[in-house]
Amino acid sequence: MTYSVAVSGASGYAGGEILRILAAHPDVEIRTVTAHSNAGQPLILHQPHLRSLAHLTLQDTTPEILAGHDIVFLALPHGQSGQYTDALGDAALVIDAGADHRLESADAWAQFYGGDFHEPWAYGVPELPVAGGKQRDQLVGATRIAAPGCNASTVSLSLAPGVAAGVVDPSDIVTVLAVGPSGAGKSLKTNLLASEILGSANPYAVGGTHRHIPEIAQALAAAVAPTESGADTTPAIAISFTPVLVPMARGILATSTAPIAPGVSDAEIRAAWESAYAGESFVQLLPEGQFPRTADVIGANTALLGLAIDRAANRVVVVAAVDNLVKGTAGAAVQSMNIALGLPEGTGLTVNGVAP
Repeated sequence: MTYSVAVSGASGYAGGEILRILAAHPDVEIRTVTAHSNAGQPLILHQPHLRSLAHLTLQDTTPEILAGHDIVFLALPHGQSGQYTDALGDAALVIDAGADHRLESADAWAQFYGGDFHEPWAYGVPELPVAGGKQRDQLVGATRIAAPGCNASTVSLSLAPGVAAGVVDPSDIVTVLAVGPSGAGKSLKTNLLASEILGSANPYAVGGTHRHIPEIAQALAAAVAPTESGADTTPAIAISFTPVLVPMARGILATSTAPIAPGVSDAEIRAAWESAYAGESFVQLLPEGQFPRTADVIGANTALLGLAIDRAANRVVVVAAVDNLVKGTAGAAVQSMNIALGLPEGTGLTVNGVAP
């Protein structure tokens, strides 16, 4: 069976990456691409690297144009997807690459985003440890999927094994991320101009203001299993999160640390991560003493993790590298689509990066 696909926000970075991956997917046909201000223009004008899709023209983003497809991808700015998802009740599968359906807490949405709150959908990070298994189980047969925030999924994948196994204390998480500007989208912003970022590293959203913080806390809380009595065992989760914009077009390098739980051995710590990601193709723990580079994941749907145990500081250190546009967004969305439809999970995706 070939599934028909519509992609909104197709002139942007996330929409373009979804299209790049789907163009090589054997089970889908990209029929419709939409935009806002760029509607009416050839897709190739805005995505000149997508030569196989040169026949497509950007249409207006309306529920009527998006309707009638087997799969709809929404790659719109945060806060804009909800107006369309509410009107796509008949679509078989809708995947939102924005934040509108990620958060379970209306209060967290109001604090970090504002505007109308929309119901949470199945979270599109298949490998994420959750109580009783993996998030993958929640994606089987799903019809509504929320693709993750790139920074959020990177940090969550880094620390969830330790939280789930009880070998780290999540009440004092510190994470610092080097991120490329493509994660901020394609719209023109002064702080993203080449003259502003080349030769410089610039922190932003400092002091607990970044929108991905509640998404990380939600994911880590989901990793903790309830007691047999059903009592709430969710630990206190506190995250110091500092992203730093660096002059690379793509990529995230996240260094995340958390205190070691009392009485836990080094072997138990490493075993938590090894068992969590054993057999996973797209999330891989590197051998002891090795740490990833962003160059190793560009173009790939992989999250590579390096683990260190700092006994002097009594902290676990996890260094994670992802391509923010692939595993961080579009790759995760397509991977989740494959699971929802019962297709082989890796269809259309690769673990191989592009080098140099």
